[in-house]
Formats: sequence, structure tokens, C-alpha cells
Amino acid sequence: MDDKAAPAEDEKNADARATAKARRRRWLGLLALVVVAGGIAYFLYWLLVASHYESTDDAYVGAEVAMVTPQVNGAVAAIRVRETESVKAGQELVVIDPTDARLALASAEADLERAERQYRQSSATGRSLAAQVQASAAGLGQAGAQVAKARADLARAQIDLRRRQNLAPTGAVAGEELTNARNAYAAAQSELREAEAARAQAVAAQSAAAGNSEANQALVRGPIAENPIVAAARARVDQARIDLARTVIRAPVAGIVAKREVQVGQRVQVGAPLMSVVPIQNAYVDANFKEVQLKKVHVGQPVELTSDLYGGDIVFHGRVVGFAGGTGSAFSLVPAQNATGNWIKIVQRLPVRIALDPSELRAHPLRVGLSMKAVIDLSAR
Repeated sequence: MDDKAAPAEDEKNADARATAKARRRRWLGLLALVVVAGGIAYFLYWLLVASHYESTDDAYVGAEVAMVTPQVNGAVAAIRVRETESVKAGQELVVIDPTDARLALASAEADLERAERQYRQSSATGRSLAAQVQASAAGLGQAGAQVAKARADLARAQIDLRRRQNLAPTGAVAGEELTNARNAYAAAQSELREAEAARAQAVAAQSAAAGNSEANQALVRGPIAENPIVAAARARVDQARIDLARTVIRAPVAGIVAKREVQVGQRVQVGAPLMSVVPIQNAYVDANFKEVQLKKVHVGQPVELTSDLYGGDIVFHGRVVGFAGGTGSAFSLVPAQNATGNWIKIVQRLPVRIALDPSELRAHPLRVGLSMKAVIDLSAR
């Protein structure tokens, strides 16, 4: 009985093993079919979809942050804004004590008034000097006439003296008359020298008057607005007025106040950083793509972005607008030195600038430094 049951049991076990082996072979075939189908599906997905996109999560929000600095020295009198406050372009941020600027403006205006009065005075003096030149010319003419008269008197006195000297030996002329003729001749010579000296003095006076007139004309030549002294004084007034206006520091752009480092009463110097204004309405994204991803990326391609702040439900749309001039490592504080024997190649990343849709930014504002995920559509040309 037992001898007949043993072959039947062995036959049953062999059938079970064969069934299990067939089942395993069937499952392995199905698994291989699934793997092959999955590979084909992935290849088709990559060929038809994934190869048309490049993505990275190494992307961050940026903006052209405006640094607020004073253009005049002084003590801070008031601060109109606080950290994180939204401001408009031209809104008052900080007020510097304007006392010194007002005094400087008043002094500059007084200097301008003095310069204008000096110009008018010089103009009046010019008319007086012109009259003096005319008077000196008349005096010179009179002195010339006096010289001519003195020469004529000297010639007449010389003729009278010579005539009497010729008649003296005959006794026709008395000695007293001869003496008078000699005295008259000497007096005529003296008068001629005085007349010539007076003419030389008149020439010098005319030259001095003409020089003074020319010097004065150089000061008042042209209209008052073109006078260099007046123009320089007016420029100082304009500068003082500008310095007074600069005591009120205004927002250069619209945005959010950040990094406020100024307090009331603090004395600030020109160029010292007071705060920053972040124009979040003009935010952009710098996406750091690997260099091997950039073969088909070019300016103008559309980009879809998501932010960790809003999650995947909010999608931002943008466009590639440019590429950085170098990789991040090239502009790092301590650039990598690859000219060594222990060199290991590292795939570099190049920042790609992406402009965002302003309407989407207004609906969902971003902040500088936030993480983003960027996907570039390579199929767009």
C-alpha cells in the first residue's frame, strides 16, 4: 500500500514544482514586459516632452535694490518710514536738520545781491570814466594849444632879442631895453617848458583814464546775467538751494523699505547707507542652470516658475532675458584655482536672468531671496 502511494506523491510534487516554475516564468516575463514597456514609455516621454524642457530648483528672486544715502551732511531730524513699509517713488523717507542749509542759502543770496550791486556800480563808474576820458582828451588838446602858443611867444621873443642885439653897437637901443628883451626871451623859454610839461601830464592823464575805462569795461562787458562774478554767485545760490532740498531724502523708486540703519539724532555723512528700497514690483529670477543644460536655451524662451512661498498651485510666467557674464564660481570672493595637479572637473552653473509678468507679481508679490523652481520651454523659438 505504501509502495503504491510513494510514486503518486512524487508525481504530485513534480507537478506542483512544474506549476510553480511556469508561474514564476510567467511573472518574470510579465515583469520584463513591464520594464521594457516602462523604458519605451520613458523614452517616448523624454523624446516627445522632457527633451523640450530644462528645469532647475537652484533659482532665487532678485531685484535692483535702491540704496538710500544722504547727499548732504547733518543730523537726522525725522524718519518718515519704518522697516517693511511700502513706499512710493518720491515719498519722504528721512529729514536732515535744514538749519545749516538755510543759513548757507541766505549767505549765498546775499553774495549774489552784492555781486549784482557791484556790477551796477561798475556800470555807473564806467560812464564816469568815459567822461573823464573825454575830459582828459580836451585837456590834452588845451595843453597842446598852450605849447604852440609858448613856442610862438618864444620865437617872437627871440626875434626881438636878436634885433636889439644887432642895434646895440650903434647905440640905437638902450641897455635897459636890451635887458628887457633878454628877460622876455628867458621867460618865453620857461613858459614853453611849463607848457610842454603840462602837455606830458595831460598825455599821462588821458592814458590813465583810458586804462581805467578799459579795465572797468572788462568788468561790465555784456549783460548782467553773463557777468562771471554774478554768474558764480548765482551758481552758489543754486547749489545752496539744492543742498537745502537734499535735506529731505526721498524714495528713488517704489518698493519695500529694508535694512533701515538710521535713527533720529544720528549725524550722517554723505554716502552713508541709511536704508534700502526693494522694488518688488520689478522683481526677477536668477536661475542657475548647469552648463550642460544651456545648449538649447536662448533669450526670449518662455519660463514657468513656482515658489516655495505659494506652492505649486501658483504658477508664474516669465521669459529668458539674458545670461550672466560668468559662472558663480568665477565671481566668488575666492575664485577656484583649477591650475593645479589635483584637479577635479565640476560642472559649473551659469545664472540665467528671467523677467516675470508684472500683473502676476502684483497679484502674488515675491521677496528678494525666495527660492523658485524654473522650467524653460525649449520648443519655443
